[in-house]
Amino acid sequence: MSNDLSLQREQQARQLFFEQGFCDLNIFPEEIYDSWRRCLAHHLDPAAPMKKVLSKGEFKMRCDQNAQLLSIAVPFMELLYQVVKDTDFSIMLSDSDGYILKLIGDPSILRDYKHKDNPLVEGSCRSENIFGTNGIGTSLALRKPIQLTPNQHFRLEPHPVSGTGAPIILANGTPIGALSMSGPPNKVHRHTLGMITAASRAIEEQFALQQTNTQLATTKNQLQTILDTFDQGVFLIDSNYTIIDANRTAQKLLGFGKHEIINQSVFSFIKKLDFSNVESAVYDVELSFHTRFKTENFFVTLHRIDQDAYHSFLIVFRESERVHNLVNKYIGSNAYFTFDDIIGESTAIVSVKENAQIAAQNGSNVLLVGESGTGKELFAQSIHNSSSFCNGPFIAVNCGAIPRTLIESELFGYESGAFTGAKRSGNAGKFELANNGTIFLDEIGDMPYEVQIDLLRILQTREVTRIGGTKPIPLNIRIIAATNVDLEQAIAKKTFRRDLYYRLNVLTFHIPPLREREQDALLLADYFIQKYQQPHRQSLLGISPSVRQLFLQYPWPGNIRELENTIERACLLTQEHEISPKHLPINILKGTIFHNSASSQRDDKAFRIQIASSGSSIRPVEAAEKELIETTLKICCGNIKETAERLGLSRRTLYRKVDKYHIDYHGIRKLF
Repeated sequence: MSNDLSLQREQQARQLFFEQGFCDLNIFPEEIYDSWRRCLAHHLDPAAPMKKVLSKGEFKMRCDQNAQLLSIAVPFMELLYQVVKDTDFSIMLSDSDGYILKLIGDPSILRDYKHKDNPLVEGSCRSENIFGTNGIGTSLALRKPIQLTPNQHFRLEPHPVSGTGAPIILANGTPIGALSMSGPPNKVHRHTLGMITAASRAIEEQFALQQTNTQLATTKNQLQTILDTFDQGVFLIDSNYTIIDANRTAQKLLGFGKHEIINQSVFSFIKKLDFSNVESAVYDVELSFHTRFKTENFFVTLHRIDQDAYHSFLIVFRESERVHNLVNKYIGSNAYFTFDDIIGESTAIVSVKENAQIAAQNGSNVLLVGESGTGKELFAQSIHNSSSFCNGPFIAVNCGAIPRTLIESELFGYESGAFTGAKRSGNAGKFELANNGTIFLDEIGDMPYEVQIDLLRILQTREVTRIGGTKPIPLNIRIIAATNVDLEQAIAKKTFRRDLYYRLNVLTFHIPPLREREQDALLLADYFIQKYQQPHRQSLLGISPSVRQLFLQYPWPGNIRELENTIERACLLTQEHEISPKHLPINILKGTIFHNSASSQRDDKAFRIQIASSGSSIRPVEAAEKELIETTLKICCGNIKETAERLGLSRRTLYRKVDKYHIDYHGIRKLF
């Protein structure tokens, strides 16, 4: 059936060709012949009028959809019209569906076109499948320029017209419209097709260029938006070191508007910036910037961007103070403890806590005096966290741990080239890093004598000057010092400056040793048990009564630090519900039993315990002594000599104690 239909349309096409005067089909262009066959396939009647015209609303919608095409093509149409003006030619622009969007021509011709059976007006359709073979529709169908003689048009026209058309196609192959020119056949120039083709190509190129510019503008806006969201300043520098872009943060940091920065030399803002050795990137160099109001330090990262023979630079800069605060945050320079973390109910510790809490409310210097391990840094952190400096950094410096040759550069910082081996960018010292916060100078008594004068100057002026520098850096800082040294004796020995001592000794707190804190050792022991007991083992209920008595009698020379280490060790060793003397280090047992005879003689009837094996009642110190001797005998396989040496006793004394506590060392020896 389809073959019969094709044959019928072929015969119709041939008949139409003969009616048009084409006797020899071989000289008729094949593409026109194919177009006519397509027209017949769409059931088009060449003699039937075609008056399909868009309504005003539909036409406006089409124009809005093709606004960019119109804005580009109309100027080209007006140029073409100047060439053919007053020659009865008209120039048309259609969209991709063949609807005429713009019509330019001689006014008299345009009036005549309105009254034809097939009116040529804006909004009329010239698609090939609706109107038949014509300059607009067929060029869109073929996707190439075409020129038609009057009798090659599919529709019969009372007046002969030649048509020339060329499609407008994007780079991706999408047709967006067509440009066409029609007029009297006797006035058609052989270059007409070339003019229309050139105009359509120019429109395509302009359209592509405009799209590229739009994409570039969109990309630039997106990039600018990204840059403006950065909390760091950004400069884009060309090969002549001229600033060609600056983000909002850069403008804010420097105090200048964008118009005051763009096209300025970068050296107007950064004097010592060196581009000579930048191969790819330079990171975190601290440099001075000239802002609107003052000279200020920033950390600078510099990237070189190479593209063919052209190169540019990207500069990213951040405030030094902000970088220092970030460094403090991530290197652990923070205060975690508060006064609530200081455990104790003794009069001594409660009193010093109350006074320190009051002192925290002002910014005066604080001196903490106490033995090692009493918790001086715990107090320093608590004072910091209760003060107005709590949102700033907390920098702890052990003055006795830093080598004498480095302590000045560590504390005060240094400028570039201040000494051999110094960083090119210089380095901020601890005082500078602690700005707007607290610096804790632990073991202040061990600070080298020659450095103390510089510390005194900082305390007096609240300014620090880097080594090799000339510009003082103002400090808003709280200074807390601590020592386990008798500073008055150090002054007498000429190892500590008297003027520095009086400058530090504004608010002095003596942190009591653990032996002076009554029963705080037991509270702390319970706290450390909760902290260190092993989660996969049975719960520890606490310490045995004998260990409690030992803890109260032991002098704790290492203070809280020693107690914490003792409990941590016991938690690792015990498999029972409580810590007993056998879980304690020998030095604690020996220190209590053999080197504190005076305390062992005091009345402790209230603490007596029953020993089941003997049925006798003995003091807790003696119970611990018995347990220690038995444990040591087992370690030494019942050997009396070795046991006595380990315990620091003579063999005679050991035999006497074995008899006293009814210890069967012979039975222990048989076990091994």
